[in-house]
Amino acid sequence: MDALAATPCHCLAVRQAARQVTQLYDRHLAAVGLRATQYSVLAVLGRLGPVAVHELALHLVMDRTTTGRALRPLEREGLVHIGPGRDARTRALSLTPKGRSLLAEARPLWSEAQAAFEADYGAAEADGLRQALSRVVGRA
Repeated sequence: MDALAATPCHCLAVRQAARQVTQLYDRHLAAVGLRATQYSVLAVLGRLGPVAVHELALHLVMDRTTTGRALRPLEREGLVHIGPGRDARTRALSLTPKGRSLLAEARPLWSEAQAAFEADYGAAEADGLRQALSRVVGRA
């Protein structure tokens, strides 16, 4: 039985799909010891440069507590540096040289995961799905 056909719940359907997609990316990124969520944090930090925790949380569409939990192992592994921010109340996040190196090593694996998803789902459909999900995130 199709798991999604059994529920009229949009939330459950999106969560089920997210788990499947996350597992696909996790399998590809495992070769460098990253999970999809960790890769996303590193990639956003790599794109933004030094950024405050609350700004990173906004870009990841996560609450600050969840963002903090995602950062802890990355800091412990020496991939992310957490230093003083613009004022005493904030902290600035940046990739360490080790973090930049691992991100560069992981990018081709991420590209393979992207290609695998598109091969299974169809490139046009994958693009349409991403655009639709972007609209959902924009309205939340």
